Formats: sequence, C-alpha cells, structure tokens
Amino acid sequence: MSGCGCDSGGLMPLDEGLARLLADVEPIADIEIVSLEQACGRVLAQELTSAIAVPPADNSAMDGYAVDTESLPQDLLLPISQRIPAGVRGEPLLPGTAARIFTGSEIPPGADAVIMQEQCDAIGECVQLTRRPLPGDHIRPAGQDIRPGRRVVSAGTRLDARHLGVIASVGIGQVQVHRRLRVVVMNTGDELLMPGQPNQPGKIYNSNYFTLRGLLEPLGIDVLFSGVIDDTPAATRDALAQAAEQGDLILSSGGVSVGEEDHVKAAVESLGELSLWRLAIKPGKPLAYGRVCGTPFIGLPGNPAAVLVTFLILARPYLLKLQGCTDTAPATLPIAAGFARDKAIPRDEFLRVRLLSGEQGLVVAPLDNQSSGVLSSAAKADGLVRIPAGQSVAEGQPLAFYPFHGLLG
Repeated sequence: MSGCGCDSGGLMPLDEGLARLLADVEPIADIEIVSLEQACGRVLAQELTSAIAVPPADNSAMDGYAVDTESLPQDLLLPISQRIPAGVRGEPLLPGTAARIFTGSEIPPGADAVIMQEQCDAIGECVQLTRRPLPGDHIRPAGQDIRPGRRVVSAGTRLDARHLGVIASVGIGQVQVHRRLRVVVMNTGDELLMPGQPNQPGKIYNSNYFTLRGLLEPLGIDVLFSGVIDDTPAATRDALAQAAEQGDLILSSGGVSVGEEDHVKAAVESLGELSLWRLAIKPGKPLAYGRVCGTPFIGLPGNPAAVLVTFLILARPYLLKLQGCTDTAPATLPIAAGFARDKAIPRDEFLRVRLLSGEQGLVVAPLDNQSSGVLSSAAKADGLVRIPAGQSVAEGQPLAFYPFHGLLG
C-alpha cells in the first residue's frame, strides 16, 4: 500500500480507506487444535464436513404411537406390542399393532407414521386411535438436518454457540483454529491518569484503554498494554519498537494528529512506513495506518467517541480479517430517520442514535451531544447511523443503522 496523501492535506474517502486497509491484511497463518469446549469465539481454520446423518435414523417428532398405516384395522383399535423410549432401538413392528414411542426415539422397522398421544385413548393394553394417520406423519427422517458429506461450518467462521452445537451434533470433538491474536494497546498523553489514581489538576482519566480492551477481548484477542506513553519523540519511538516485537498489531489512540505534541506519526515513519492517514470520517479524521518494523499499526484518534467509532468501522474489520475471518463487514439495517438535517458535510458521519417507535415503525434519533470528546452518549445509544458524505437527511429517509449489539462482541 502506498500513497497515503499524508502531505496533501486531502482526506481519503471512507470506503476507499477501508478497502485499502483490508487489502493490506495478511491473516495469521499459525493454527492450533483445541477442544470444542475451548472453541467459542475462535476462528475456524478448516472446513468441517459431517461423516454421519443428523438425525442418524428416522425418529419420532412426538410422544405417541408408531403404526403401520397399511395394516390399521377398521376400528383403529390396536394392541400395544412394545414400548420404545429414547435411546432404545425397537423391534420390528408387528402388523396391526402399535408401539408406544417418545419424542426422539427411533422409528421401529415396519412403522411409517406416528400418531400423537393427544389423538389416542389408552385402553388397557390397547390404544384407540381417534383419527387415521397418513404415512410420514410426525416422523423426522434420517438426515433431515444434516446429510453425510455435507459441509457444516466453513473455514474462516468465527465460532459461536450456533456453530458449536452443529459441530457437536456430528460428533466432532476437536477443531483447528487460528491462534489468538496479540494486540498491543498504546495510549499517549502526559495528561492521562489511570483510574484509581488521585485526580490532579490538568489531568484526565484514561478511558480509551478500557474502551479498546472492552472492544478487543470479546473478539478473542489477547490484549497487551504498553502503559501510558510520555509525549516525547524518544518515548514514543521506544514504545512502538517494543510493541512491534510483542504483538501481531499495534493499536494506539492519540498522537496521530498535527499538534506539536503529537509524536506517533513521525515515530511510525521513522521505524517503518505510514501508508494511510486522514480519512473523510466524522468523528475520527486523523486515523493512521502503516507498519512498524513490519508489524501492522493502526493509530486511532485521541477523542473518546472517535476511538469508539473508528475502531468499530475500520479497526474491527481489519482485526477480523487478520484473525482469519472471511466475513468482516458489520451487520447493518435500513432504519428510517426520525429527524431531518439540511446541512451536508464532506465526510461520512456516524451519529450515536436511539431507536424510537414512530408512526410507521422504528426510527432513529440522534443523541443530543455528538462531540467526539463525549463518550457518555454512546453508553445511552442503541447504535450508529451513517450519513454519507455530501448528503442531507430528510425525515423518514432510510439510513444504514449499525446496532451496537452486533458490534460489541
């Protein structure tokens, strides 16, 4: 990747910047084998296929009676010839009889229907059917869910409860996964204090580290913290060099703007290259990307809300692909705007919004304070909406809604 436009003063369009970021990802190649108990949140490194059918045999979808529809007597009164609980294979069904059967039990040879117990009357050792069943009634055929040889989970899938259940259902107990990423988080700023320390004049508490840690850990990433870095060129350079040796990626917040005390950009360029800087996104314009001694580096802005937005929209897809994920795009929904705005700006803007009930259904409404330095509005929001660069907003206009529940885990 080259041509970041760092000296031109221009802003790269958001979609172009994201595309260039993702095109530069080299997914980690290291693979390990873990038990299914340890696999939640890991990225699958192999395609999994089933060696068996699920279910393995025709089974009953109901508690009731298994019968042969061709040998039913006219009066539908049948002797009960056997009882088949789940986990027990029954004997072949005698013609003209019924087998007491339970949900999940295998259908005995010779039976072709199950009649639910609510449509029967037990009379001593017999059962009186109240209706004539049809072949196939209430039978789940073998392989209804999964057939032998079928792919059950694709490589590059980040495993969650749904996948683990399917994998378990075909008897696979161990899986190959990409190893966990190690991300070094750097925060720069002489003004930063860690929570728990006494407050001091001119100081603020370091919220960005905890925001980033809370965003990284649910992705199954090991977080390494370099501490708060002094605002000096030497300290910044030393911290970056050390982080490059420790992590698969360096993630910083602050120090990538154009102020006299912003040293990260220059330090990255002295140790490697900066290939992307300044995107047309609000909040978060001074985002940087490059490599430090060969290790990927993403420099997020310093303002707390900008950290959240740029991580979710840019750093998160990068990290997912670096983990080996094939699906990196955030889930979005078209939701009607519950507000109007005449002013158009030249950057893609992400607003923190609430979901509200409108006359025509759900609408989104922005929180009052959208400053990049205000994080509390994000804690009250249901997600983000994207307003494309150069566009105004009319009430009722569909906007792309990014729900937090799909982004924060």
